[in-house]
Amino acid sequence: MRYQNATAYRFLTPYLLIFAIFWVWPIISSFMISFQATRTVPWRFAPTFNWGRLIGDPAFFNALKNTLLILVIQVPVMISLAIAMAVLLNSPLLKARGLYRFAFFAPVVVGEVAYSAVFRLMFNLDFGIINKLLASVGLAKIDWFSNVTPAMALIMIAVTWRWAGYNAIILLAGLQSIPEDVYEAATLDRVSKLKQFFYITLPLLKPVIVFCAVLSIIGTMQLFTEPFLITERGGPGGGTETLGLLLYRQGFRSLNFGYASAVAYTMAGLAIAITLVQLWLTREPK
Repeated sequence: MRYQNATAYRFLTPYLLIFAIFWVWPIISSFMISFQATRTVPWRFAPTFNWGRLIGDPAFFNALKNTLLILVIQVPVMISLAIAMAVLLNSPLLKARGLYRFAFFAPVVVGEVAYSAVFRLMFNLDFGIINKLLASVGLAKIDWFSNVTPAMALIMIAVTWRWAGYNAIILLAGLQSIPEDVYEAATLDRVSKLKQFFYITLPLLKPVIVFCAVLSIIGTMQLFTEPFLITERGGPGGGTETLGLLLYRQGFRSLNFGYASAVAYTMAGLAIAITLVQLWLTREPK
């Protein structure tokens, strides 16, 4: 048995070495860099330099506020929409279900640059189709890119469009794992479809919902593409700048690697903390 284990680890050694070099070491190195002043030559060890700046940096708190705002509003809306989509996709009355499943999943495989460009055209003030639709029903045009509130709403719409279908497919798999016998018994007991949804479907689907919510929280904490491409680097005036965009600006534009590393570890810590709180709130009672 010991010989078999040794043989297995020898086969795993190349992968473990690559894993350590390209994953474990960069994490450790980045953490060490967060305690160094990297705007000097040579870099010097300054434990409180970056972390002290983080506490008093208005740009960080602005990015944190924007990220948490998206998290609090967009994630629940997206998960609720995904649940509704999954229930509809699971309906035996729906024809061509395979086509609809592909259509809902398709936004995930669309190139980020391409779909961001399309969103910028659709929400353009002068010739965008969204403002034309608003004008056709007598509503005023909205300047989606020059005002903070519409710009933030646009980011949430874009993220929801991209990821709601992805979560719906995951939830659909959870729905299809629920035994039909449960619904048949409830139907025989004359339980309405609405009550079946709230008292059977949602409780049995809870682990999958939590899984989707955890993925969405992690993704939101890392949100970068939409504010960078759609609202032009977090505009207007930093109104849609997220923590991911702040990290990019500090690390790759200002070359302030120490501060960028501190922001990165703050993002990771917040994602872990929020996820643990959610798991604690949704834990099964003993």
